[in-house]
Amino acid sequence: MKILVTGGAGFLGSHLIDRLMAQDNEVLCLDNYYTGRKQNILQWMGNPRFELIRHDITEPIRLEVDQIYHLACPASPVHYQFNPIKTVKTNVLGTMNMLGLAKRVQARFFLASTSEVYGDPTVHPQTEDYWGNVNCTGIRSCYDEGKRVAETLTYDYHREHGVDVRVVRIFNTYGPRMLPNDGRVVSNFIVQALEGRALTVYGDGSQTRSFCYVSDLVEGFLRLMASDHTEPVNIGNPGEYTILELAQTIQNMINPDAELTFKPLPKDDPKQRQPEITRARTWLGWEPTIGLKAGLEKTIADFRDRLTET
Repeated sequence: MKILVTGGAGFLGSHLIDRLMAQDNEVLCLDNYYTGRKQNILQWMGNPRFELIRHDITEPIRLEVDQIYHLACPASPVHYQFNPIKTVKTNVLGTMNMLGLAKRVQARFFLASTSEVYGDPTVHPQTEDYWGNVNCTGIRSCYDEGKRVAETLTYDYHREHGVDVRVVRIFNTYGPRMLPNDGRVVSNFIVQALEGRALTVYGDGSQTRSFCYVSDLVEGFLRLMASDHTEPVNIGNPGEYTILELAQTIQNMINPDAELTFKPLPKDDPKQRQPEITRARTWLGWEPTIGLKAGLEKTIADFRDRLTET
């Protein structure tokens, strides 16, 4: 098949492209390099089944494809809050442009949504039928509300124009190729520990997250895209850890002598985050296979190699 991946040079997009190329598909990678890196897809340059297009999806583009994986959007607070208006445009105009393309060429459309549509949840763990608790005027809303509108557009195109859609809600994901400066908790702790600095814990560290290794997530993507289910599906690891537990795990794996420092919690930071994955289990036969420690070992090794290079 001919498959378009928007944001294909990014952390998740490049891992997805690796799998799609291994399946002998023809892959078009679209990226404007805001957070994507050409190094992530270097192994496919020169392959006749791979094409790289530098493009900003807030502008329309005409292509002929069978499937669209729409992943383009900065996903970490550091990056999406740097230019919040651009983040909203990417989520709204970018998604509209990709849905318009899917409608024109009758491609199956896959939206990479996020657990952030649940906001600071009042329901725990979060099921797909929970409507969320989002601050629509807060500093995170450019991303949270942007993704909620992206889902709205996706289902309006599905109902109005018959576009064949798949929607995944991604929970915290980590693994090789994460940006060292993305401000996410896993990369923050790993980089700080490798550089011999104190690990920064925000709040008292009692807030929880669930961490899914990237290869498990991509497997969920592929299974959802191949399924007949158009409703949203949570993909994430239901193992729940406090931020303090994560900090101590990484501290012990890299530098047991590293200190922990505590800073105030960022505004609107969710207190709990855990996916309820019954849909993924029953509809897709999917559940995570890589435990936190095994995934962290691979991620730490990748960061160590890249930090040594620089």
